[in-house]
Amino acid sequence: MQAHPASVLRSRDPISQAELEQILRRSDLYHQARPGGQRALLAYRDLTGVNLAGRDLSDADLSAAFLCDANLEGANLNGATLFGCNLSRANLRNASLVRADLRGASLREADLTGANLFDADLRDGRLARKTRAGEIEYIAVEPDSTVLVGATMINANLTQARLSGSVAVHTDFTDAMMRDTKLVRADLRNATMNGANLEGADLSGANLRGASLRNAVLVNTALVDVEMDGADMTGALTKSEAGRTLEELGGPVVERLRRHELWATTDGADGQPLDISGFDLRKVEGGLPRRQLSALVGFNAVLYGMNLEGIALQAAQLEGADLRACRLANADLRGINLKGARLNYADLRDCNLGPLMLANGRMIQSKLEGIDGRHADFRGANLQRALFRGANLSAANLTGARLDGIDLTDANLLGSLKAR
Repeated sequence: MQAHPASVLRSRDPISQAELEQILRRSDLYHQARPGGQRALLAYRDLTGVNLAGRDLSDADLSAAFLCDANLEGANLNGATLFGCNLSRANLRNASLVRADLRGASLREADLTGANLFDADLRDGRLARKTRAGEIEYIAVEPDSTVLVGATMINANLTQARLSGSVAVHTDFTDAMMRDTKLVRADLRNATMNGANLEGADLSGANLRGASLRNAVLVNTALVDVEMDGADMTGALTKSEAGRTLEELGGPVVERLRRHELWATTDGADGQPLDISGFDLRKVEGGLPRRQLSALVGFNAVLYGMNLEGIALQAAQLEGADLRACRLANADLRGINLKGARLNYADLRDCNLGPLMLANGRMIQSKLEGIDGRHADFRGANLQRALFRGANLSAANLTGARLDGIDLTDANLLGSLKAR
């Protein structure tokens, strides 16, 4: 049996501020496609505590570099090579690491709140080199597995990222987007994954002992041979019905919807109103785009991920409903009651949440008090006079929205994009 190659130590080369600035100037020229440009080559350099906030380091080579305690907030690290890099306690808030190579990297206690790690590679890996004799020897830098112990990844985008074999003990993935993420054999003991979207993720063989997955999305998630002793799955959404089934509606759902539309469009002269309170409507084929469902009653209804584009829901009662990741673009939601509803990552572009005007100058304001609207997209929406008291709109996009008379008392707008 062949012996396992021994590990050797390799020191990190110090770098002066003048040399770093020269490398960064060439990197800027490289990204501008100007003469004299060169991508940043900083492999095996000691960059401990360096301030690179907001800098463009896309395609940079930072293999095995020391970036402990570095400030990389808002930096562009798209396509960068960070193989075996030590990023312990680094500030990577809102940084972009799209398709970055983070294999074998240490992110222990790093802050990646709001970071974009789409398609990033965080699998386990080891650095190696070939000796003059042609033999392979490993370079001892960090543990073999990507280390995320104690890292903060709140609201991070980990869609299609690869974390198989990574160690993420006590890591905070609250509200992270983790669709189609590979977490095979990942060590997620005592991790916090509350509200995380793990739709289509592969957790086969992962260790989730003591993890918290309250209100997480686990639709079509692979959970084969997962260790889940002590895991908190309260409110987790799976492929199974999360409420009353459509069979309990008292007739075919298509017919019940048609009769409500008739009731809504004839001012109650014909048809019959529909109450979907507590029902799980995710199995309605094709969703409910452009349906005329004014005054629909649906307290605590589950509509996660449904296509509701262009729907008419004036004066509807959807308090406490699950509308996460729903498509509500161009919807007429005037006078709607969405108190306490979950609208994380919902698409509400150009929707109308203004007041519903009634006879004699009366009106019904749209009620969105206490909603969970993190990462919701309100671009171009009409939010005039809407009540958002106590709403969580962190990282929401309000660009171009109409905010005349809006009530944002005690609302959380941290990281949101404001209307212009």
